[in-house]
Amino acid sequence: MDMAESYIDQTKLQQFSSLELIARQVVEGFITGLHKSPFHGFSVEFAEHRLYNSGESTRHIDWKLFGRTEKMFVKRFEEETNLRCQIVLDVSSSMYFPFIEKPSLDNPNKMVFSVYAAAAVMNLLKRQRDAFGLSLFSDQISLHTRAKSSSVHLRYLYSELEKLLQRPDPADRKTTSATETLHLIADQIHKRALVVIFSDMMDSGAEEDALFSALQHLKHNKHEVILFHVADHAREFKFEFENRPYRFIDMESGKEVKIQPAEVRQQYLERIRKFNDALKLRCAQYRIDFVEADIHLGFRQVLLPYLMKRQKMH
Repeated sequence: MDMAESYIDQTKLQQFSSLELIARQVVEGFITGLHKSPFHGFSVEFAEHRLYNSGESTRHIDWKLFGRTEKMFVKRFEEETNLRCQIVLDVSSSMYFPFIEKPSLDNPNKMVFSVYAAAAVMNLLKRQRDAFGLSLFSDQISLHTRAKSSSVHLRYLYSELEKLLQRPDPADRKTTSATETLHLIADQIHKRALVVIFSDMMDSGAEEDALFSALQHLKHNKHEVILFHVADHAREFKFEFENRPYRFIDMESGKEVKIQPAEVRQQYLERIRKFNDALKLRCAQYRIDFVEADIHLGFRQVLLPYLMKRQKMH
């Protein structure tokens, strides 16, 4: 089990119907884990202060904190602490893989994992008095909100995320057009922000170069970008299927193919490796933080990179 989640009673979590309560529990467990780990120096309180720079006015030094730590910290004003964050979530049909009758925190599909991860990031942002918006995309943008920091806004975004946890109608197939929609989202984020993307990056029709150019567009306005590449690593990256006949169905097009995994495993693994290597390389070139998010490894793999990126931005 993920270290941060070892502090969360999963059976109690599942008694709650509210995404807000679960996100709060996840974050509190994560913070507890930080304080008991080598990352003890991290805290959701760091937005309150910054280190004193020699030569500047001592007027705003927090002397009570100095008494506890013997280090000089300057209190930050609200305009210094506020960060804008746009959370961008892929809601295409492929994000509902693997197809599970009743996905849960213990047995998630990519959408369930992404929704809870996004909700937990929002909870951290709210605790730090940061502004946050939400963009949902498939072959079009179905929601794009401005970044705000109010409790009313947070509850509204939670309600929109909760809708995604409902099992979709199999006939309502949503393809992915990450190339077009990411360009549109980039055009709509006018002020410098942290852009956090949750996607499997499986564009239905785009050439790789076009897809990568859409990611690059997000950097044009000096945004900081984290791409959480969400996947079921066992099935999608390692192709761990028994060697027996399967009927594979494309969740976006509905096309079917009957094969035995051994017949295509090597070819599949080679193609997925080449795409992932190219994606990592382009992200490195564009200075986009690339994080492989395995849906079975818990939320710490999302929350810690977010927290480290936020600290660097301040």
